[in-house]
Amino acid sequence: MAVLFHRFGPYHHARLNAAGRLMLVWGVEACATEETYAWSKVEGAAAFKRITLTDRDTGDQQWERQLRQNMWQTLNDIKPEVVAVNGWSSTEALSALWWCIKNNIPAVVMSESTIWDERRVAWKEWIKSRLVKMCAAGLAGGKPHADYLLRLGLMQDQIFLGYDVVDNAYFAAKANESKAHDAECRKQLGLPGRYFLASARFIEKKNLFRLVEAYAKYRELAQNPQIWDLVLLGDGQLRTDLSSHLSALKLHDHVLLPGFKQYDELPAYFALADAFVHASTTEQWGLVVNEAMAAGLPVLVSNRCGCAQDLVRQGVNGFTFDPGNMEELVDLMVKISAPGFPIIDFGRQSQRIIADWGPDRFGNGLLNAVTTALQYPRPRAELLDRLLLRLAHVTVFSDALKT
Repeated sequence: MAVLFHRFGPYHHARLNAAGRLMLVWGVEACATEETYAWSKVEGAAAFKRITLTDRDTGDQQWERQLRQNMWQTLNDIKPEVVAVNGWSSTEALSALWWCIKNNIPAVVMSESTIWDERRVAWKEWIKSRLVKMCAAGLAGGKPHADYLLRLGLMQDQIFLGYDVVDNAYFAAKANESKAHDAECRKQLGLPGRYFLASARFIEKKNLFRLVEAYAKYRELAQNPQIWDLVLLGDGQLRTDLSSHLSALKLHDHVLLPGFKQYDELPAYFALADAFVHASTTEQWGLVVNEAMAAGLPVLVSNRCGCAQDLVRQGVNGFTFDPGNMEELVDLMVKISAPGFPIIDFGRQSQRIIADWGPDRFGNGLLNAVTTALQYPRPRAELLDRLLLRLAHVTVFSDALKT
């Protein structure tokens, strides 16, 4: 089978290797580099065959035309029995779905969207529904994502879980290595003795300004002998504004901005933290929560994150909160950092919960979706469906259909 992603990051490799141990998998990435994520190129296609269609996503029409041509040529060459497409709005997904319809090959839609992660518009939902119903099965992130695929027209027995996973073993092992050299690592990285950790792109929806405002209020209210600092990993267009905001709040001595960190650098920051905070106003999933839990951290997660329902057990491994309610987050920061709070027990529960959300979950979920897609009667693409898909394939009205 062929499995499509826009660009391979570390967690794509973990997923594809797990799937490749169960079936013959071609991992097809649309581009080798793009602007959104600054990952270094990831090697390690141990159990799957890797194909890269273009060097760089430039986002212009010439690149889209080249991508569509390369997609069709690649699928014609490898002749997959099933194609797993990444959503319903990207150039590569629409192109591959059109190829599947033309060649009577079943498609599996992989999705991490929920009904509530963005404002829904009736005509867009109608188009998405027509596109999703051209697929023979679906692989969703968690329960709310499966519910959305159900709403868009797939049947319950066509939907499987496991899309949003990371390499748990990697984060657990690397975190343990850093913990074994705690003092040395803290000194090398310039990390405080105790801290909340957050990791995000510096963009509006990550809600970082409200996070630092909540942290400022936390410092006023906490009665701890040692108030925790805040380490905020990441970078992006709001970095200058965020730094100015920290200055206005007089927080530069207590909030560290180490910048964007590559995959091999992340575990040390998780290992030496005391709790993880993810405050997004909307998030389809939030894979950094998986990483934090695998490293053994309690988590405070916005209830607008797609992962919250499946991964956060209230009062067991963490808490959820309303990202628009700063006081709620402040109270949780005070609570979890108070002397005597069972931080270690919460962290162990995080690892226990996330153990069921590793790469094997993706591999097994995809295998079940593929098996169903091959057994299920091929979805019929009516003339209207073909016209819609052809229109999407040629004009790529993906912005209107994102999420």
